[in-house]
Amino acid sequence: MRVQRFSSRAALIFGLVAGCGHPSAPVARAPAAATGLAAVTVSFPQANPGPPLFSMLDPLFIPHTDRWAPIVFLRDPACVPPNFNLLDQANPEDAFACGLRVEGHATFKNGLPPVDLAPIHVTFRGLGAVAIWFVSWPELQGAMADGKVTIAELAALPSLHVGSASLFESTQHPGSERPQGFGNGKIEIVARGTLKGGGTFFVQVREMGVDQVSVLRHITVELTPR
Repeated sequence: MRVQRFSSRAALIFGLVAGCGHPSAPVARAPAAATGLAAVTVSFPQANPGPPLFSMLDPLFIPHTDRWAPIVFLRDPACVPPNFNLLDQANPEDAFACGLRVEGHATFKNGLPPVDLAPIHVTFRGLGAVAIWFVSWPELQGAMADGKVTIAELAALPSLHVGSASLFESTQHPGSERPQGFGNGKIEIVARGTLKGGGTFFVQVREMGVDQVSVLRHITVELTPR
């Protein structure tokens, strides 16, 4: 399966948004290289509204076991418009009206857009209550069959467990600007927290792109409902 790390649509729009950050916000710049270009790191939500996404539900890469698929929400699920297709990912107008539940930064190798259209490195850290919904992988596959998944469809899945992560960290290395080239980045996720109604969960994911092929090196999804 040929893939793009940090979905092409999300990375591109995140890059364009990062290039239009608040004019008074601080932007960290590395020393200029011989070419006159310099790496730029943008923090969010301090200097930038962050990725224009509600969730990390990326149709190009959905981490899952045979049983469970965890869906991470970067913003409050209650903010998602009822008819919005979560598989489309980017929705700047509505997403930016809803506060982030994560903080982090994005680093652009040579400079902000239009120099680089996508970041080379993105980190997310939870702010204490990151929503993660767990649904049956076969049920999610069925919901995605028509190319559309809404928040109402997810909420109606019989297998749904709603979690709140007290610990959430994710690192993404989009491959397009990395020395290894397009399709050769990586995604790492670790999260733990509690389930609505009682119980706990733990998630750990490590994915890498090797020769433009997505390789899921490791995934653990442990649910312990009460």
